[in-house]
Amino acid sequence: MSSSNAAEREVIVCSAGVELAGSLTHPDPAAGLVLFAHGSGSSRFSSRNRYVASMLVEAQLATLLFDLLTSAEERIDELDRSLRFDIPLLRRRLIGAIDWAGSQPELKGLPIGLFGASTGAAAAIAAAAARPDPVAAVVSRGGRPDLAAEALPLVRSPTLFLVGAQDIEVLQLNRQAAARLIAPHALQVVPGATHLFEEPGTLEQAAQLARDWFLRHLSEARPRMIADPSRPPSSHG
Repeated sequence: MSSSNAAEREVIVCSAGVELAGSLTHPDPAAGLVLFAHGSGSSRFSSRNRYVASMLVEAQLATLLFDLLTSAEERIDELDRSLRFDIPLLRRRLIGAIDWAGSQPELKGLPIGLFGASTGAAAAIAAAAARPDPVAAVVSRGGRPDLAAEALPLVRSPTLFLVGAQDIEVLQLNRQAAARLIAPHALQVVPGATHLFEEPGTLEQAAQLARDWFLRHLSEARPRMIADPSRPPSSHG
């Protein structure tokens, strides 16, 4: 997952009192940084998220894929599936990763995008509401934004909902969530796609839409971030 001028390395993300394993890919120059919040039962090795990340890197966007759960927590979650739906926990971890990225010299001042899949999308929306200054864009793929219902009206970041046309229940939940957003937003329905975008060409289309959304909104935010890279992050709880 790299372009010809991108460096990829393993990192430890210090977030909310725990250490989380991550993979950071940093093209030079980078137009922004996209943090990935993976979905139910997945990890930073998610093949779908890594495919999307590779397309973003080719477009000169840095990417951070990291585990939202520790190794011990993942073992618990494999048994009872409890933590993958603990949105407050996932939110805290993602906020911590946003703050961690802002403290890294090589990433400081880069506008941030959040890419969330499934339950990770709820964490991304809640984190965007809590960190409106550094987070310049959000993309939800097959997401469950309804699990972050209280945060939706607080989001200021332009938000894109990507949903498969065949993912009927989730599509309805996304339409309801979009109606609650005050921030600029769009709902893109990918023809022929089910929840995991496994059908030929559907994940590629979703990745292209995500790339274009991030490029547009991170580039708009970049002059402000460069002008005041030391601005402290806003916190809404």
